[in-house]
Amino acid sequence: MDLILRGATLADGRSGIDIAVKDGKIAALEAGIGAAAGREIDVTGRLVTPPFVDPHFHMDGTLTYGYPRYNESGTLLEGIALWRDLKPSLSHDWYVERALEYCDWAVGHGLLAIRSHVDTTDPTLGGVAALLEVRERIKDYIDLQLVAFPQDGYLRSPIGVENMAKALDMGVDVIGGIPHFERTMEEGAESMRRLCALAAERGLRVDIHCDETDDPLSRHIETLAAETVRLGLEGRVAGSHLSSMHSMDDYYVSKLIPLMIEADIQVIANPTANMLLMGRHDSYPKRRGMTRVKELMAAGLNVSFGQDSVMDAFGSLNTGDVLDAAHMAVHAGQLSGRDEMIACFRAVTENSARAMDLEGYGLEVGCNADIVVLQATDAVEAIRLRPPRLYVIRRGRIIAESPAHEARLDLPGRPETTDFARHTAAPK
Repeated sequence: MDLILRGATLADGRSGIDIAVKDGKIAALEAGIGAAAGREIDVTGRLVTPPFVDPHFHMDGTLTYGYPRYNESGTLLEGIALWRDLKPSLSHDWYVERALEYCDWAVGHGLLAIRSHVDTTDPTLGGVAALLEVRERIKDYIDLQLVAFPQDGYLRSPIGVENMAKALDMGVDVIGGIPHFERTMEEGAESMRRLCALAAERGLRVDIHCDETDDPLSRHIETLAAETVRLGLEGRVAGSHLSSMHSMDDYYVSKLIPLMIEADIQVIANPTANMLLMGRHDSYPKRRGMTRVKELMAAGLNVSFGQDSVMDAFGSLNTGDVLDAAHMAVHAGQLSGRDEMIACFRAVTENSARAMDLEGYGLEVGCNADIVVLQATDAVEAIRLRPPRLYVIRRGRIIAESPAHEARLDLPGRPETTDFARHTAAPK
């Protein structure tokens, strides 16, 4: 064997598991593997997981916070206007430089698969060209999927239709859309029909910024689900954000969720972004805009969480750690039951991998040896602490490594230092 991790705790609760790696694959996963390896690491009591996955991000805009000015209103529409003003000044090199810097952050957090939307309503398609280059440059350590995203509207933008086709011809992986930003509800629905037909024609997946609004009458997810079924795209279509479901009445949602189940829609919530951008026109009560994660999970839909943005016109925060999104979801969605919190951990790992249709993902024999060791004892503690990633492993090779942290305690009768991940006990 090339590498063996000894004594791992897995997110499903199994503990004392040895994980053996050979030729970039998981060769064995069981307690007490007798074989030897070129390197062995004791991970007893540590949470070991497949890598984190961000199924919804905007890498073309990352790390542009404050350019050309700050989003003082904090609204989605001001963010869109700021991005439109910034685009003409973005050079190829700056796109690439920012993206590569962000990817370094991602690796440090064990984030090894990202689906990034890239604006196709830039006349030059400069972001598309740059991120295609980045995708090639990072392929040995990050799986990057690109979504052709018509930020200014597939039909509303005079170049929306033409540039979508150009971006796909250049090699972009997934078809995107933004129906609630089209001029009318009917044009939004028409964009759904045309984009799904394009996906069926080209054999591609679909990921739509769908109903990212507080308007309960924004119901483009209904059209998206219907077109998915009509065209036989079940399981290949994602509805991202779905914020209007937060404002819809219960009766309509009781009709909508079965349609989404029939279409096997991949649900991608963005808790940090949704909580920050939505409800800006409310006084009180104030809506917070995260979609109905609890109900959608309970219905059996595949729900995953993305970051959406890191330090750009739409959000000044986030760090490249998708556990921040899981942590926010627990609070915003009142998902504090233990099983619910474990489901939120899956929403940034295996559920997101399913949304992206990643091959070879998981901790099973035969899967790619893409593995993250966290300074946490289980999935719930990982969400609580967002702890250091002690080892990040890609195809069996350690690509990032961090020392374990210690937290200082100054409590009577207790040790002065303790393992960071075990700093959980309250004084008695």
